[in-house]
Amino acid sequence: MTEPQLGQALVEEATKKSGLMWVRGSGPERALWHVWHEGAALIVGDGPGEQPLPGLADGAPAEVTVRSKDKGGRLVAWTAVVAELAPRSEAWESAVAELKGKRLNAPDAETMTERWARECRVVRLVPQETITELPQGSLAAVPLETPATTREPVPASLGRLLLRRKKRTGGA
Repeated sequence: MTEPQLGQALVEEATKKSGLMWVRGSGPERALWHVWHEGAALIVGDGPGEQPLPGLADGAPAEVTVRSKDKGGRLVAWTAVVAELAPRSEAWESAVAELKGKRLNAPDAETMTERWARECRVVRLVPQETITELPQGSLAAVPLETPATTREPVPASLGRLLLRRKKRTGGA
């Protein structure tokens, strides 16, 4: 195999085996679940109850970093072109058939594909180039802003309350 073919094979195998990848479009980098199908990573999102896809516009470039499922470390990075699939098109139906089997904990498993067609986006990340140089410095990202907060400190007596409950129920 030539070097481009090795890079392509590495991207495909690493992405297939990893259930999570880090994607950066024009917005912040996000961890996204995906499915590898027909030479590209498929992602569903931007709808109620689905993952956000900020900065992933049709035809725009994206940077993808795939992590190891075992150790969580960076395996390979690659650039992609985002291709948004039109709802109900042949490509969309094929993609959704793959994604549906991997979507965990959907509140509406029976009607999920209908909801995806109405309210969500399905995109393909088509690999362009494998990035072979190692990054310099830390890849740690600053946490994204969130409205989530801790209301108040945990009560000091919580440990005693939990211990007492275990004694009453026989330790189970």
